[in-house]
Amino acid sequence: MSRRPIDPHLHQHAHCLSFGAQIVEAQQGSPRTRFRLWAPSRERVQLEIECSGSTAPKSIDMEATGDGWFEAQAEAGAGTLYRYRLDEHLAVPDPASRFQPRDVHGPSEVVDPCAYRWIHTGWRGRPWEETVLYELHVGAMGGYAGVVARLPELAQLGITAIELMPINDFSGTRNWGYDGVLPYAPDSAYGRPEALKELIDTAHGLGLMVFLDVVYNHFGPDGNYLHTYAKPFFREAVHTPWGPAIDFERPQVRDFFIENALYWLNEYRFDGLRLDAVHAINDDEWLRELADRVGNAVEAERHVHLVLENAHNTASLLDHHFDAQWNDDAHNALHVLLTGESEGYYGAYSPGPIEKLARVLAEGFAWQGDPSPIHDGAPRGEPSAHLPPTAFVMFLQNHDQVGNRAMGERLRSLTDDRSLRAATGLLLLSPQIPLLFMEEQYGSKHPFLFFTDYHDELADAVCAGRRREFAKFSAFADEKRRAQIPDPNDKRTFERSSPNMADKEDELDRLDWLHFYRSALTVRAKFVTPRLKGAKALGADVLAEKALFARWKLGDGETLAIALNLADTPVALADAPQGKVIFETPARARDATSHGELGARTFVAWLTGDVNEYASAHDARHVR
Repeated sequence: MSRRPIDPHLHQHAHCLSFGAQIVEAQQGSPRTRFRLWAPSRERVQLEIECSGSTAPKSIDMEATGDGWFEAQAEAGAGTLYRYRLDEHLAVPDPASRFQPRDVHGPSEVVDPCAYRWIHTGWRGRPWEETVLYELHVGAMGGYAGVVARLPELAQLGITAIELMPINDFSGTRNWGYDGVLPYAPDSAYGRPEALKELIDTAHGLGLMVFLDVVYNHFGPDGNYLHTYAKPFFREAVHTPWGPAIDFERPQVRDFFIENALYWLNEYRFDGLRLDAVHAINDDEWLRELADRVGNAVEAERHVHLVLENAHNTASLLDHHFDAQWNDDAHNALHVLLTGESEGYYGAYSPGPIEKLARVLAEGFAWQGDPSPIHDGAPRGEPSAHLPPTAFVMFLQNHDQVGNRAMGERLRSLTDDRSLRAATGLLLLSPQIPLLFMEEQYGSKHPFLFFTDYHDELADAVCAGRRREFAKFSAFADEKRRAQIPDPNDKRTFERSSPNMADKEDELDRLDWLHFYRSALTVRAKFVTPRLKGAKALGADVLAEKALFARWKLGDGETLAIALNLADTPVALADAPQGKVIFETPARARDATSHGELGARTFVAWLTGDVNEYASAHDARHVR
């Protein structure tokens, strides 16, 4: 299938859905909208349109067109509020609603996607090798307008892509986003759809890509009505932590989520998607179909990227269909090295974490079909050494690894600064794609907690369940201690998780950390990023219990070498590279390497070959 070229003069973008509310050509000046719903569990459905100045909505019988589909057309334009009435007791929002002005139980709103006129129409995205991700929560950052205000400083930092945690409509005004129930509706708590498009448009003008985290493996516990009119959407015999599994073998279900991906990429002009926990979908064939359809549907010149979170470590999905996967193996090994923690899933990494990190740097995954102790000894993963290092997204912190802690502690509260800087050097200078979590660049100790906005019995169940999760951890074995875990539904839990730029405990400390990150990312942009295409690992050697040395052949033939020591004592480093030191922490760490030693809590990166630009980057190198 040929892909259409980008039209730089096209200021309006819409993805035509085959279901939901789609504005069609007006007749005699009156706007008309086609409404289409898949309700195979119902014999009759009515379209219910709210009428201004009248207490009674207008009801229209929808025509059953076969295979569970119901359809109707009505005089209705942008701004019209509507529901689908299933019986006298129940009217539901559109599962493909583009906007929910009154939350998940309220009416859906007809949206004209062409109402927003794009400014940066020639934007084509950026190649994957240029990606430096910055994950953020839109609500915690103050809504779409709050994110827009922060974009210039992120671009100046050296970020090339922001990644929004899920924004699809959830119950209440506060939520991580992973409890969404209406995948097509950006939540009204953050602003209107046009404000989201303005965010993306503004980011493009600053050279920033925008990624969206999408959740296709489950629906949240409040506001999902699909089971009342589309029971075949789920496989009742297959249970998950969220209830019956979604039936991805059914064509209508497959299309519902594939169209969602295309909708975000084409109507909102997102540059990429991060697919949450696809191991819970457990359908690699569908994932490949999604990737193929995305590849055929976007304009030929656009850089659009698809990234997985996948506990199965299915390396074959990264051969052709997906750009990369979040590398939990890298994070977990580094976390154990930095903190010494060994409970929960960290237990699988506590024996020999440095060996696991070395394998991550040399081959991608630590588990490549090996028996996994946290999966009852079952094999986990596939061989990944053939993949380029850019097929893996590395991080030290993210929403899961911070927010899923009982008290939401960031790494700076769990380890010493010098070790954290050394690990951060590896994160930012490794050929794997780096991801930062919001406020990380300031050395933030600000907690990021799990928060929701439920009420009554559901609120009590969520709070109790949250605290029960930690009963198996030694620090929370005591019930009184568990009772101190913040209630996710308490508004203060959300407020504590929201960065407050006016509350700067130590401005000099913040600026020092910011300089460190900016320096490292400047070096990455100058010396590493331009050489990443075609890069290949040359191996990684363990030097000591917490130290290693790794090398990569870059795309232009030069070699990137790194040495990391997270121990409190120096280790021997025989045959240090003779190339140029492009980054080091702490300052003058290279002095010891020239004498065959790698200092304590140290990171050094060398580039061997003819590095003509080395001198010009010297001032950008971090010096403390």
